[in-house]
Amino acid sequence: MSTVTTQAGPKPGASGPAAGRPDWGSALRHMMAGNGMVTVLAIVLSLVISAVLIILTDEEVLEALGYFFARPQDTLVAAWEAVAAAYSALFRGAVFNYQAEDFTGMIYPFMESLTLSTPLIIISLGIAISFRSGLFNIGGQGQMIFGAMFATFFGVHLQLPFGVHLLLVVIMGILGGALWGSIVGILKAATGAHEVILTIMLNYIAVYLVAYLLQTPVLQREGSTNPVSDFLEPTAVFPPLLGDSFRLHWGFVVAILTTVFAWWLIQRSTIGFQLRAVGANPAAARTAGVSVKRMYVVAMVISGGLAGLAGVSQVSGTEKVLNTDVAGSFGFDAITVALLGRSNPVGVFFAGLLFGALRAGGVTMQTETGVPIDIVLIIQSLIVLFIAAPPLVRTIFRLPAPSALEARTAADPVTQPALAGAAAATTTTAGGTAPAAESAVVGDAVGVAAGDAASPPSPAETASPAETASPAEAAPAGARRDAPDAGPPPGGRGTASPTQDTTGEEGEQR
Repeated sequence: MSTVTTQAGPKPGASGPAAGRPDWGSALRHMMAGNGMVTVLAIVLSLVISAVLIILTDEEVLEALGYFFARPQDTLVAAWEAVAAAYSALFRGAVFNYQAEDFTGMIYPFMESLTLSTPLIIISLGIAISFRSGLFNIGGQGQMIFGAMFATFFGVHLQLPFGVHLLLVVIMGILGGALWGSIVGILKAATGAHEVILTIMLNYIAVYLVAYLLQTPVLQREGSTNPVSDFLEPTAVFPPLLGDSFRLHWGFVVAILTTVFAWWLIQRSTIGFQLRAVGANPAAARTAGVSVKRMYVVAMVISGGLAGLAGVSQVSGTEKVLNTDVAGSFGFDAITVALLGRSNPVGVFFAGLLFGALRAGGVTMQTETGVPIDIVLIIQSLIVLFIAAPPLVRTIFRLPAPSALEARTAADPVTQPALAGAAAATTTTAGGTAPAAESAVVGDAVGVAAGDAASPPSPAETASPAETASPAEAAPAGARRDAPDAGPPPGGRGTASPTQDTTGEEGEQR
């Protein structure tokens, strides 16, 4: 006769989650184990290491080191003043200039940071979409140049009403970037050529092509020998967003709308689901009926189109003219921003704001303190280094590793039912059930695509249910309720079922 063991409720006055109180310890552990905390600590660690470099290259600090053992406080004071002066200048040039005489001068650095981050956000969103589809697009520079060339041509040689002209320039810029990106997608799908090699070569072609066209009547300013175009027509440029006192234009609003579009595309659209499935496991996505080659082309067209839109924001918003340095380092900085934002549109948006602030503040830091602006590049590189190695950050700060339960609950709750339905549909054929191996492949694609395809799974996340479940959880429900918690059978002859254990014990008693 089996007995059912019931668990007693919490005692009166007991504390903890059982008493209805929030489990702050569990919430804190969950927060500390998340990727967001790793990102924040990576930025902090980069600033600390950069501060050490500033100290070691400061003249006053090096002079004070000469008599460190006689007066160590002089070295410490000089080191503090060097770091404080550099980072305060960086803050005043990027966020808020508290030394300015009027309010406009105080907020001008922040407006400048938003201006510089506008094209970076847009092009980084395009790079993030290609990352989510499994393509390493490093051709943002060339795609941005092509978008800027198309926008400049139609912005200089046409005279149309304001709304129509600006809309045409935006569309043609997107079309130019998408056209340049589609070459990579088509060659990748048709020949299997690697996208890294293709994008590198196309970057060189775009750089030298714009330099050539800026020396021909097609784009060169009339009467000038410099490689620069005419100014775009006033009807083809973005109007100022907050007046003529700032360079911030309506392109920043376009960047916000682009972020919303990218989030909807990745998380809520059918195409976005297919892109994530291909990025997670192309073979399994192909088994599930997704055209992998078509998704490669679509991903590069969208990525290139957004890079072209970033070129539009430069020539129609910030510069209002095309030159050979229109793309600058935006194409490669976008890779860093996409990695920092973990290919999540919202994360990419805020990462772009951070890098735009570093760009704006670096100039002020170099002007006022003499610290080379290259320290900003060092900060950015260190951020990428630590973001690419989360275990290193977790080890330095002794952060807990994400558990398997957190990895399972991190799956997208909206796409999970659709994914399960897709798996059921693809594993059932007209004549019966598909082979078990094929079903397992489709199920694997479903499980992987539901998660964040941009972030590599941790060892705890990749553990199988059999490895993460306890023996009591792995046993059937009836066995857990009826069978006692017995240890291993004597003699070490292996693990037997509960019925076999009971029979063996009765036989030994007889």
